[in-house]
Amino acid sequence: MIIVMSPESTQSELDAVVSKIRASGLTEHVSRGSERTIVGAIGDERPLNEQSFEQMAGVERAIHIVKPYKLVAREGHPAGSVIDIRGIKLGGKQVQVIAGPCSVETQEQMHLAAAGVHAAGCKMMRGGAFKPRTSPYAFQGLGVQGLEFFQAAAREYNMPIVTELMDVRMLDTFLEHDVDVIQIGARNMQNFDLLKEVGRVNKPVILKRGLSATISEWLMAAEYIAAGGNNNIILCERGIRTFETAYRNVLDVTAIPVLKKETHLPVLVDPSHAGGKAWMVPALARAAVAAGADGLLVEMHPNPCDAWCDADQALTPQELNDLVASLRLIAQAVGREL
Repeated sequence: MIIVMSPESTQSELDAVVSKIRASGLTEHVSRGSERTIVGAIGDERPLNEQSFEQMAGVERAIHIVKPYKLVAREGHPAGSVIDIRGIKLGGKQVQVIAGPCSVETQEQMHLAAAGVHAAGCKMMRGGAFKPRTSPYAFQGLGVQGLEFFQAAAREYNMPIVTELMDVRMLDTFLEHDVDVIQIGARNMQNFDLLKEVGRVNKPVILKRGLSATISEWLMAAEYIAAGGNNNIILCERGIRTFETAYRNVLDVTAIPVLKKETHLPVLVDPSHAGGKAWMVPALARAAVAAGADGLLVEMHPNPCDAWCDADQALTPQELNDLVASLRLIAQAVGREL
């Protein structure tokens, strides 16, 4: 059940609602928005009824959420969430392009990449210090040194950084190095211990869709993060595995409007991992923005031919610049800004 407090409700009225939830043997999840506070009752809701809450002072309405993902469902949060990342808004009218190399390689490479990302008009930068690879013999990332290279390059342009967390044991290291946005990759979408831990920190989390995950499974994974108290969740569609072999993954563009209907969370699309080839990225990126995506994760390398991983799908700085210019027109056409 979701209890929506009125804009004029007081702290004591909120405390009374929380006490009533606890008295019924449930736990509460309080989400404070710019205008309203929403309280989720977590647990067996059968002892509760809407009327008993709607009669309480300060309560605007109570809603039974029938879907298994209650905290991320749009039913209890009709307005789409906007995530604040160091003053940069993700969601709402803004469309953000987060660009950068697949992996952090050298300090020089990261300085060149940061310059290219900034020149294209992007406000955030992506890059992998820890890399999950199919082969145990492939480059696995520079680790902590990679985080240091990444931050040094991005700080020149005051860009927040996005990087993937693979192991719960590295979470404290990510916090010590002030990672702005934690990415949970496709292979860890259902790593529930990892999801619980990032649910306890006050950092935005990008949750990528698993290679063969359904929408429901994906949203239930997001629910794990929300249930821990972290509401700063961003979903990322990166392509799903099918029988097709002509390209790396199938970009599920249909997922974008479905997610917009089902959840209040912002939605990113990763066209680079979906297509697996640089020449496919612009078309997939434009389709994603046209379908309503709130942003893109795009791979760009200063010299893709020299990239240590995923060279085929990385754009050059000029290609990124051209892509962003074309996306502005599409964003305007659907009532958004880039």
